[in-house]
Order: sequence, then C-alpha cells, then structure tokens
Amino acid sequence: MPTRTQPVTVQDGEFDLHLWIPARGHGPGLLLLQEIHGVGDYIRAVAEDLAGLGYVVGAPDLFWRLERNWTADHGEEGLSRALAMGGRFDVATGVDDSAAAFETLASLPEVAGGTGVVGFCLGGSLAYVLAARTTPSVVLSFYGSAVPDSLDLLDRITSPVQFHFGGRDEFIPREKVAAVERAVAGRPGMEIHVQESAGHAFHNFKSARFHDAEAARTAWPLATGFLARHLPAA
Repeated sequence: MPTRTQPVTVQDGEFDLHLWIPARGHGPGLLLLQEIHGVGDYIRAVAEDLAGLGYVVGAPDLFWRLERNWTADHGEEGLSRALAMGGRFDVATGVDDSAAAFETLASLPEVAGGTGVVGFCLGGSLAYVLAARTTPSVVLSFYGSAVPDSLDLLDRITSPVQFHFGGRDEFIPREKVAAVERAVAGRPGMEIHVQESAGHAFHNFKSARFHDAEAARTAWPLATGFLARHLPAA
C-alpha cells in the first residue's frame, strides 16, 4: 500500500507524520498514537492493518524532541530503553503535538468522512486526553495508564470512546480499571472492555513478553467493530 511522510509544523519545529494510504487512495483518517517503543515495527504493522480496512492512517513521531524517529525493539533491552525514553517524555507537549498531527491528518486531501484516534499504552493515554481537547469522530484507548487518574476529563469528551484494559496489568492495578468501569457506565457512546486474564500491552503481537493471543483475538474485533460503527470506511 502507498506510504509517505507528511511534515507537521508546530511553533518550535517540525516533525514527521508517517502515513499509510488505503488501496483506493482515500478514506476516513485515523491518528495512530505510539507506545513507548516509538513508531516501530508494531505500530507500523497496526497501521497496515487499519489501512487495509480502508483508513488513511497517520502515526506521528512524538519523541522527535528527544530523538527523531527513535524506536526500540521489544526484547528486554529494548523495553529498558523504551521505559527510559518514556520517562523523559513530556506528556503535555505530547498532547499538543498529537493535536497538531490530528489537524494535519484531517486536512489531507486523501482524508474524507471524518478522523478518529487510536492509541496504545502511552498513546492510549494521549488519545484519551486529546479527546477532551478536540472532537474526534471516534477514539480507541488501549491500556492508557493516565486514564484512571484523570476521570474528570470524561465530562469534557463528546466523542464515542472505547477503552481496553487487561485485568492483570502490572502497570495499571485492577482497582484502577474498576474505577474507569464505574465512571464510564451509562455514558452514551462509551464502552470499556477488560480482558481479565491479560496483562499490559496484550495486543502487541511483536512482544513475546506482553502479547496475549487470546485476549487480542477477543479485543481487536471489538475495536474494529466500534470503528466501523462510528467511523465507517466503506
């Protein structure tokens, strides 16, 4: 499928928005927000999957102020490097950059029919916060650790949102996930799905440590179904 890089200009510089274009050449937009490993093999594979469904997918290089187009693999050494990089990342600035990337993606000539946001891990947190600042057509937030501690943002979100968590996430205690369940219950357009036997990053099929095939097989159709309902690509 066609790919290219689109520059995103902000007040203090410019960074890359990596694009995947569906075969038909146009479609709704999906901003794909990275995990702490950067826009690496996993995020690129997810982008290809989503573009295969008919979406114009844009994955911004959110670590550009630290190191441009930095990535880490999913082995133990790569995870250590990724955790260190994530610790240096300024979340507030990352939300600003995500908003700029969202605007850039939505303005592209290939994008028609609305623009949504999908985020994993770090990106799951950013997608949630971004939804409180703008109005994406749809939001998917996978195991965002910032979500349970910022539930006050829910009242500012009008977009359809689907949350995904693992019940045995070593970074997000189950009681915090339960707080999200209670807060989301009854809110129109919002869903939460918890894979009780899964840990963090269970969808990451590039990570031998984190991937949970059964949980991923359950969660991913829920996610793509939610996209299809709120941001149809056909």
